[in-house]
Formats: sequence, structure tokens, C-alpha cells
Amino acid sequence: MALLDKDIQFHLKVTARQIGKYVILPGDPGRVPDIAEKFDNPQKIAYNREFQTYTGWLCGEKVSACSTGIGGPSAAIAVEELIRCGAHTFIRVGTSGGINLKVTGGDLVIASAAVRGDGTSSEYIPPDYPATADFEVTKCLCEAAERLSGSEDGNRYHVGIVQSKDSFYGEIEPETMPVSGYLSGRWESYVKCGCLTSEMEAATLFAVAIARGVRAGAVLTALWNVERSKAGLPDAVCKSSERAVQCAVNAVKMLIKKDKNEI
Repeated sequence: MALLDKDIQFHLKVTARQIGKYVILPGDPGRVPDIAEKFDNPQKIAYNREFQTYTGWLCGEKVSACSTGIGGPSAAIAVEELIRCGAHTFIRVGTSGGINLKVTGGDLVIASAAVRGDGTSSEYIPPDYPATADFEVTKCLCEAAERLSGSEDGNRYHVGIVQSKDSFYGEIEPETMPVSGYLSGRWESYVKCGCLTSEMEAATLFAVAIARGVRAGAVLTALWNVERSKAGLPDAVCKSSERAVQCAVNAVKMLIKKDKNEI
């Protein structure tokens, strides 16, 4: 196709030689430089639209950080173009709103799978196929989180199902929507099923990874928990993603060493 350059990716404006095989994916482009500070010799590669990309080194392996923007469509574009550049392992670092009462603001949530409340995943996998994370990536995230976590509120980590959605305000203010009954009923179902938290990109990331035969995982910071507030339980509001970022970086280091058969 004339529109798509074989060398420079259409949206990310990067080339294959500029991208590592392991990529950390925040949604916010402003978070990319903070992640890259944890790399050796990081360099800014490109910034186009919502996509900011840095590349550096970890454990002697080239790695990258690339923002995906908000929601499934832009996340899918980023991952597709990174795959075309040779990347094979992806970890989303994001924020979320707690659902399960055991999740408090500041806790880490590692997604083993995601409820497909998005629209983009349906463009990749059948409607009855689950959006699951890669086991090896998830295992490394769990090992990294264990070392970074404690037993007190706001410093724990949890592993399980998360919900991915397309409408932030559909979750925050469902009563204002013409389909409020549908949204509220669906939410109550997730609560009863023990869903841990709600976010906007994991289902898409997992679906693209499944369809393209690459690895993906996700670690999320719970900013707060609306269900705890409804129940009159204490719940802090967390504004820092530092622990989630460190968890993802440490997990990438483990994956690199495992892939090299060093551990």
C-alpha cells in the first residue's frame, strides 16, 4: 500500500532498528520519559500524536517505552506498529479504578485476563475467545510485585481479572447515560464476579498479542475504589504510578534473563 512506508511506521514514526524487542506501554505520553530514566542510555526516538517513544537498554538488551494514548483503538495501532518493528514482548503500565473491595488506592493489580468491554478486541479475536495475558509475562510481573509490596492498604498487589471499557464517563456517571440500566447492570455483574479493577486498554492489548502471536501482560495502579467508597470503607486516592513502573521494569529484566536462559 502506498500509504504505508515499509521502513517508517505511519503513526509512531519509528523504524525497526530504533525499537527493542521488549516494550513497556504506558497510556500517558508524559509518563514515557519517567520510565525511560530506568533504562541505560535512554534516547527519545519520536513523538507523534499520542505516541511518544524512547529506547534504551536493560541487561544488555535493547528495550523501548511507547505511549498508547487512551483506549483500545490507539493502543492497537501502537502495538501493531511495534510488532512490525520486531517487538515481541509487551507490558502495559496503567492506572485503574478498583472494583473488588480488597483493592485499595495505591495497590497494584496484575491482569491475568480482561473483560472485553472494549470494541477493538472484536476486530482481532472471536467474541467468545478470552482476552488473556501471557503466562510467563504475568508470572514475572507477580514475582516483581511480590518484592515491591507489603501487607498494608495501598501497598498490596493482586492478580486476577480486570475490566476494559471504552467509556470513562460511562463508568463514572452511568446514571447520566441513555443506557444507564445496561451499564449499571453490567457493572453489578462484574462486582459479583470478583473483578478487581476497571481500565481501558488491557483487553485490546491482549487480543492483539493473541492474534499476532506475541507476549503481553499488564500491571495497573489502583487510583481509588468507588465500591469501597459506596460501602463506607476507607480508601486513599493514589496519584503515583512509580511502583507499577518499577514492577514492569523489573519484570522485563527477568524476562530478558529467562529468554537468555540466564535464570
